[in-house]
Amino acid sequence: MLVLSRKQNERIRVGDSVVVTVVRVSGDKVRIGIEAPPHVRVLRDELEQELLGEVTLEAASELPIARLLGLTGMARR
Repeated sequence: MLVLSRKQNERIRVGDSVVVTVVRVSGDKVRIGIEAPPHVRVLRDELEQELLGEVTLEAASELPIARLLGLTGMARR
């Protein structure tokens, strides 16, 4: 494992196509941004363990927007 120190707004490049940016440091939390091509799966480790299955942009785009936003069952305006 490579361990690096970075400050806010500093970046780390992974290969030719992935960029990790330290967006904000606040107390003991770090907010990071990850830029990667669509074919690179970026997933929080704890989600890998869940049995939700793999969600891709193509599959999500087929779902109604109300379902994606959790608005099912609400009256339409």
